[in-house]
Amino acid sequence: MSGSMQFYLAIAIFVLTYVAIMSEKIPRTICAMFGGGAMLYCGYVTQDEAIKQFIDFNTIGLLCGMMILIAVVKKSGFFRLLALWAMKMSKGSPRELLVLLSLVTAVGAAMIDSVTAALLIAPMTISLCRMLHIIPVPILVSEILMCNIGGTALMIGNPPNVMIGSATHLDFNDFLINLAPVVLIVIAATLVCILFMFRKELPSKHMSQEEVDAIDISSAIEDREIFNRSLTVLALTIAGFVVHGYFGLQSATVALTGGFVALFVCGLNPDEIMKEVDLDTLMFFMGLFVLVGGMENAGVITAIAQWGIELVNGNYHLITYLILFLSGIASAFIDNIPFTATMIPLIKDMQSLMGISHADYMWWALATGACFGGNGTMIGASPNVIMVAIAAKEGHNISFGTFMKWCFPLMLLSLFIAAAYIEVRYFIL
Repeated sequence: MSGSMQFYLAIAIFVLTYVAIMSEKIPRTICAMFGGGAMLYCGYVTQDEAIKQFIDFNTIGLLCGMMILIAVVKKSGFFRLLALWAMKMSKGSPRELLVLLSLVTAVGAAMIDSVTAALLIAPMTISLCRMLHIIPVPILVSEILMCNIGGTALMIGNPPNVMIGSATHLDFNDFLINLAPVVLIVIAATLVCILFMFRKELPSKHMSQEEVDAIDISSAIEDREIFNRSLTVLALTIAGFVVHGYFGLQSATVALTGGFVALFVCGLNPDEIMKEVDLDTLMFFMGLFVLVGGMENAGVITAIAQWGIELVNGNYHLITYLILFLSGIASAFIDNIPFTATMIPLIKDMQSLMGISHADYMWWALATGACFGGNGTMIGASPNVIMVAIAAKEGHNISFGTFMKWCFPLMLLSLFIAAAYIEVRYFIL
């Protein structure tokens, strides 16, 4: 087969895999594994290359370790405690409850991961709203936005960040220092807009003092011993992420250590906890890594990088904003995980061709674009799909068009805030 035929065959395999993932008619893991397998059978990637070079086991280990750790923390009742605390602090005011639950969601998405935060907070929100006799949709929409925004603040919050951190020299502290400030600004701006958009759906009322006093926050703790031990391990694991670079450890080592230590000290049944490990997601990542590796070996990534540089006449300033807005708009309509997997080697090639290998602002443009962009539509990120599905089960249907009408403008606002932040912090200052 000629070189040009191989080039276009690799593109065809990639595009077909993407279309299959977007169609949602075939499970996305099967699509990714078929795409990766096609790259192997067509000779773009060897098995040794797939295992040693392209499959990022640091990302796989980090996700696996955090899944185990959070499964243990869930057993403690900690997340229900946070929901009851928000109810008591808001005194039943729908507006205050929206703000507090949104902040809890944002922090949870950053410190655990956005998908887990969505799975835990949505049922609690519906239950709390039922107690207050209010429609949960405005609060759920705000929480969806906060899952993707809050998860951007730390390396472990959103899958795109996990992938970027694992594939580059950037560590946990780099993400915290560079992304947390813009996340705080976007959270504030988004909450103001949400409160204005749903001002008619959020009545001004409060619970009586007797009802507030009757809320027993401590009743949420299912097992005091597991609660204390699992939260201690979680705190130590977060601390481990902060200092892991100083000891030459990978983030996967910290996460897996935290997960297995929590499992051991809490005395839980490993078989039960291991059921919480989402093998489907881990296999999806593996297939994607091989798929993108095939594109890289076929020369497609380098060709696209050269085209992008020519498009902006080699202006690294414009390339940064091209990455930001392309990532944001694309991630609104396609899963931001495969998009990020494709963009990482593309940006590396761009930096190499332009001789700016440490232009870290490009990575921050990709992280904010991919994570914030997930808020644009119902299918942009996993938390969106999860929360909309949970709401539908409770009789609160949110259509694709309605979701986009509410959230796409807020997604664009977050991208413009990110652009202004990058401009001021990295190009002006």
